[in-house]
Amino acid sequence: MTSLQRPTTSHQQLYNADFAQWITQATLLLQQGKFDELDIENLIEEVEDLGKRDRRALCSNLEIVLLHLLKWQFQPEQRSASWRGSIREHRRRIARILKDSPSLNAYLQQEYEDCYTGARLQAADETGLPINIFPEMCPYLIESALDAEFLPSNVEQG
Repeated sequence: MTSLQRPTTSHQQLYNADFAQWITQATLLLQQGKFDELDIENLIEEVEDLGKRDRRALCSNLEIVLLHLLKWQFQPEQRSASWRGSIREHRRRIARILKDSPSLNAYLQQEYEDCYTGARLQAADETGLPINIFPEMCPYLIESALDAEFLPSNVEQG
């Protein structure tokens, strides 16, 4: 089988029927150097998807951090250990991904404002406060949002 031929029916069936077994088989073939027996088409797709998963996880975790920072700042009377714990946990998740893949730092910087936009909308939905209460531009530097000790101070609402 050449490197970009379609996988055999058995490879395709295994991929569709038992993904974990397909991974085990692909790993074994790679270790044995049997590259011509690999399901290259699906292997390429899965490797590409690995990078996408990390990027999606970064944005998802960052949105949760920003959401809870906004709620912390704009609803001080509702502050809870749960919010603080969520902020800490999602910062930890971001740090782990960035430790494993430091090149994703640039991606996180690039997506920061979009993540904030999502967090801002979610904050309005969850708090019942009008959207215009929350600043259009993110009020936190990315370094602050990811800092384990940072929590925003109260906002004067008047």
